[in-house]
Amino acid sequence: MKNRKRRFLWLLLPAAALALLPFSCGTTYPRRDPVGQPFPEVRGESLDGEEVALPDALAGGPAVLFVGYEQESQFDIDRWLLGLDQAGVAARVLELPTIPGLGGRVASRWIDRGMRKGIPKEDWAGVVTLYRDAAPVARFLGNENPMPARVVLLDASGRVAWFHDEGYSVGSLRALEAALAALP
Repeated sequence: MKNRKRRFLWLLLPAAALALLPFSCGTTYPRRDPVGQPFPEVRGESLDGEEVALPDALAGGPAVLFVGYEQESQFDIDRWLLGLDQAGVAARVLELPTIPGLGGRVASRWIDRGMRKGIPKEDWAGVVTLYRDAAPVARFLGNENPMPARVVLLDASGRVAWFHDEGYSVGSLRALEAALAALP
């Protein structure tokens, strides 16, 4: 009888955790323009297992960050990545899946495993998922209306030099290129 109760509890705990996921996804922050402000200090883990401290890991040169709050933002990010590649943009690029709240932390291994299945291994170092430190980024950029992805150009010191949150277009790519060219 004791083993039956234990088995029941082990079945009940994951079900309870899954039931709580929709209610534990964090706070909603209004969209905002962070240009001129330093990017918050956060830590995440790349898909290849390396801990990455931002913005320190990007110091010394410009970097483009693609912040996605939902899986569906990947389509927008992929268009940006293709556009950057075709335009020959010379900057470090990181994708930051940003998943605030307890739900993301509970499901982090499952989420990361799913991303690894859909992203070529050669690109894993460029995908840094934020779970524990997702809230400072959500607060900094806003996560209200989470689509499309947020695009952040950081200067060499980690300050936001350009920001865009209205989806990919050729015009927005040209604006990013101009902002990048204007950096010292």
